[in-house]
Amino acid sequence: MTTSEILTYVKNHPSGKVKVAVADIDGVLRGKYIAAEKFASVTESRLGFCDVTFGWDMSDVVYDNVKYTGWHTGYPDAQVKIDLGTFRKIPWENDVPFFLGDFVQADNAPVYTCPRQLLKKVLADAENSGFLPYFSQEFEWFNFTETPDTVHQKQFRDLTPLSPGMFGYSILRSALKNEYMSSLFEQLVKFDIPVEGLHTETGPGVYEAAIKYGTVLQAADQAILFKTAVKEIAYKHGVMATFMAKIHESLPGCSGHVHQSLWDAGSKQNLFYDEHDEHKMSAVMKSYIAGQLHCLPFILPMIAPTINSYKRLVEGAWAPTTLTWGIDNRTVALRALPGDKKATRLETRVVGSDTNPYLALAACLAAGLYGVKNKMVLEKKLTTGNGYKDTSNGVLPQNLHVATQQMKESALAKELFGESFVEHFTLTREWEWRQYAKAVTDWELKRYFEII
Repeated sequence: MTTSEILTYVKNHPSGKVKVAVADIDGVLRGKYIAAEKFASVTESRLGFCDVTFGWDMSDVVYDNVKYTGWHTGYPDAQVKIDLGTFRKIPWENDVPFFLGDFVQADNAPVYTCPRQLLKKVLADAENSGFLPYFSQEFEWFNFTETPDTVHQKQFRDLTPLSPGMFGYSILRSALKNEYMSSLFEQLVKFDIPVEGLHTETGPGVYEAAIKYGTVLQAADQAILFKTAVKEIAYKHGVMATFMAKIHESLPGCSGHVHQSLWDAGSKQNLFYDEHDEHKMSAVMKSYIAGQLHCLPFILPMIAPTINSYKRLVEGAWAPTTLTWGIDNRTVALRALPGDKKATRLETRVVGSDTNPYLALAACLAAGLYGVKNKMVLEKKLTTGNGYKDTSNGVLPQNLHVATQQMKESALAKELFGESFVEHFTLTREWEWRQYAKAVTDWELKRYFEII
């Protein structure tokens, strides 16, 4: 739609309102309704959001360690520029118009704490090199027949899954809860999130969805909106959806695998494909893989951002622990999927469902581009068989604290994303670790209460 058509739709919508949202550092959408009349003026200027958006955690507890904002700045407004290109209609809200926004400074320069702006920066680097990145993020998540009230009343224990047992790719389970599953598929598509596949995954009440690939910014927008949209649609069916990376030690984790390829911006050819190579993988693809293998230990918090992320990255749990790559191998960190000239791509399997898509996709793209720009040779041999046993290239950091310290001290991370972003982001991860470190868990009570 043209700008004029979008503004006419907003003006004529019977609700008289518009929903707008921005992404915080954890990938949580923060938003509000504004009057349609005000929206018309906002598109020509800016919309104010308190800059605490980047000054607190996902529980709205303010950081005490960041420089960008805090009590020392008085928490002023930050300016948000609405991206009219993100226009959507929310089908479960009577087609209310919806838009995403970016944080900008007075001169329209990007705010360094804004995840969407960071991805735009990495995308610009790719485009300046003549590359057109195509990406997609897929998700697994648990569904429970609960509400926010019942979950809190139960203190997050003994929750009722949408369906019992381990039953991946189940035709029976999709029929059992067909109204909910069909609603997800149909309304997500209407919300301009093109779902290519939706099925049950192994685990009680677990679903998996694949989203159609798009340009990297489009893919990130679709991914972050997917997570929120699923939760909102679930509410309508008396269901709560969770994108935690690991819900229980005895169950598989939930992935957010990122599929990616680089295309030539001029010829629109897939630069990962080479029909003359043994594995149909081009030199560009091999350098891209080499770049990710090299960078992963120094940027891991961007794709494993929570305490819980590392509970998923354990041996034998369908998530990688080693710095490995292989061809169509689900035990490695990087799964190459060579095929024809259209479908050849790389799947980064480290990424969990709890990620901020803007940061996860920025991390994958920047790391791959690093390898391409530096013409890195893929010296690490492909792993066949069990990738958990191949530690020849090292292992991933095993918790958020270790990963954060490696990123904080990394000149490479600062080169890829800028010193200001790395400082702010790693401080937020240190805050997250501190909140966890002082908590007394159920595990500790059960283990020590009587016996110690």
